[in-house]
Amino acid sequence: MSDTFTLGLIQLPANPDDVDMLEPALEAVRRAAAAGAQIVVLPELFRAPYFCQQMTPDHFRYAEPIPGDGTRRIGEVARELGVVIVASLFEEQAPGLYFNTTAVLDADGTLAGTYRKSHIPDDPLYYEKFYFTPGDTGFRAIDTRFGRIGVLICWDQWYPEAARLMAMDGAEVLIYPTAIGTIDDEGEEQHRLQRDAWVTVQRGHAIANGCYVAAVNRAGREQELSFWGASFCAGPQGELLAEAGDEAGAILIVPCSRQRMTATRQWWPFFRDRRVDLFGDLTRRWRR
Repeated sequence: MSDTFTLGLIQLPANPDDVDMLEPALEAVRRAAAAGAQIVVLPELFRAPYFCQQMTPDHFRYAEPIPGDGTRRIGEVARELGVVIVASLFEEQAPGLYFNTTAVLDADGTLAGTYRKSHIPDDPLYYEKFYFTPGDTGFRAIDTRFGRIGVLICWDQWYPEAARLMAMDGAEVLIYPTAIGTIDDEGEEQHRLQRDAWVTVQRGHAIANGCYVAAVNRAGREQELSFWGASFCAGPQGELLAEAGDEAGAILIVPCSRQRMTATRQWWPFFRDRRVDLFGDLTRRWRR
């Protein structure tokens, strides 16, 4: 395997018109591949509107089986282009049993693996507990033609334990498909603080684990949410390698180096110095 691999981060627009974004997203994948991307990442639940703003059984119509027609179509494009596609979907495992799942289609079109979102939020306009069962896949990295990737999803990005476990399983890049934005009533100052915190915590995961981090958000207005975009990739020292603004339709192409990861971990040997013998209480909800 070569020293380098290239990420393609696709920042898609919000979907206020309730259209199936599968084919437009795959056209963006083609553009990313033409620009040199090898591992192409789409935002969270990219096919549909962000339907979790309301709690209604009608929205279960967006769900699909994995594998199914959606992953078959994505796999066809992955094989045609010779790229890995990281695609976040609303999975129906059985009637009444649904997950927020990311499928990884390898460069030969096969389903390399899946990750089911572990941390499920329940906040105003993010009523995800109504739709999604907490994931049961655990934190296992997925091997692809171009590298070993650790997929996590949106609310997972605030948890250092999830990032650490993915890195411990050999993930070279932590990938976070995301749908995050602001609510008007919160005000401009709170909007700024939230966005800065979102970037900062994920840059911290890159630093603490000596690996790459890629966060891919949607952008624009959808009902009561304004998705802030700002998709970015950080390097092993937390350095920002590429960052989108709030514009829809942005594509970031980011070369990554395995040697850079190795050198960083040698300078900052966090894995060597971890006191795993003292960390047992991390499995408890609260210490007192």
